[in-house]
Parts: sequence; C-alpha cells; structure tokens
Amino acid sequence: MEQLTELLSGNPYPGRGIALGRSADGKRAVMVYFIMGRSENSRNRIFEETADGIRTRAFDESRMTDPSLIIYHPVRVVEGTTIVTNGDQTDTVADAFRAGQSFVRALRTRAFEPDGPNWTPRISGVVRPDGGYTLSILKSADGDSACCQRFFFEYDTPIAGSGHFISTYETDGDPLPSFRGEPRRVSFGDESAEELAQKVWNALDEGNKVSLFVRTVELTTGKTDTAIVNKHA
Repeated sequence: MEQLTELLSGNPYPGRGIALGRSADGKRAVMVYFIMGRSENSRNRIFEETADGIRTRAFDESRMTDPSLIIYHPVRVVEGTTIVTNGDQTDTVADAFRAGQSFVRALRTRAFEPDGPNWTPRISGVVRPDGGYTLSILKSADGDSACCQRFFFEYDTPIAGSGHFISTYETDGDPLPSFRGEPRRVSFGDESAEELAQKVWNALDEGNKVSLFVRTVELTTGKTDTAIVNKHA
C-alpha cells in the first residue's frame, strides 16, 4: 500500500486521476478526483459545484477554443451513489442508474476518447451508500484504435484506511502512455476533505495541475465534506 501523495509527487503528467476508499477510522467514504492539462485549452478550466456534484467550466470563456472532451460533469450523485469520471460518461452512467441499469452495462456503450494518437482512456468510479466502490478503465489495445479494452475492478467491503487509485496516463510522453495494470492500492488517514485536498494538491506537478475535488461521506448519516481547489482562483 502506497501513499497517494508519493505516487503523484515527481510524476509530471498522470493526466486525470480518481482515488476511492475509506478513512482510517472506517466511518467515511473518501473520493479524490483531479485534472491536469498540457495545452492552454485544457488548463483554462475550473471545477464548479452543482446541485448534484461538480462540473468543469472555462475560467476565461474568451480563451476556450474547443469544449469537446474537456467540459463535462465529473461528479454526479444518483440516489446516494456517487459517480466520478473523466468525461461525459458520467451522464451515461447516471442515466443508466435512473433506468435501473448497471455501471458495467452503461460503460459497455462507451469507449476511449477519440483523440488519437493518445486515445485517452475513460476512467470511471462509483461509490455506493455503504462505501463499496467500483473503478473502471476503457482504453485502446496498446494504441490500436480498432480495439477497446474494458476493465472493471470491484471492491465490495473496503478496508479502513485503504483505497485504490487509477489515472488516465502512466506519465508524460508523446504519445501519452495509458495507465497500465490494476488500480494502485493507496492509504487514507482521518483528514478532513480540506486537509487531504491540500496534501494532494501540493503533490501534483505545479506546471500541469488544473483542478482538484475531494469529498468524504459519513457512511451512517450520508453527511458530506467537500473541498475544491482550482489553480485559477
């Protein structure tokens, strides 16, 4: 088990990342989601809280050149289940849940992003009211756009102080290398959302980090504690 901050520190570009798990005291679900950017268009974004989660928004609308793939709702809550993704598949999953369908079935209708030669993976996670969670990654087969590989990782009974992390990329590159293997197991303490957000924000690459969302949810009451950090204040 690794420290999330140690995984991120020194990595110039993991891209977008999701970490889900449980606090050390076992009483709260923990969620972390961040975005990074290399282009001006990607960096010109902030997280903004909504009634059911958060959305990305252009910080300076006059500088937005292409909203596709970068403007979406990363987080939505449907009947107590939190959905966290790196794209508009958040809405695909939310619509499926409202129709009584499953996370897996929803994502079988989606593939990696159409941004060759990177073919950015779609990473997604859901946290149920009981704290159990699932992570997924949809990615090309070693850069072959003809084949989409879909992986799902279910964690029904999370261990206190433990979680799992997945990102779109391993690190920087040209083309960008997709995340490999299973989600990394990481440790969580008993910090507040704000305290954890500051630790993760400080670990992200200064030049490429854009926005960060952290939320904890009390498993017995459903009470949430949320922190948002934007590079563009």
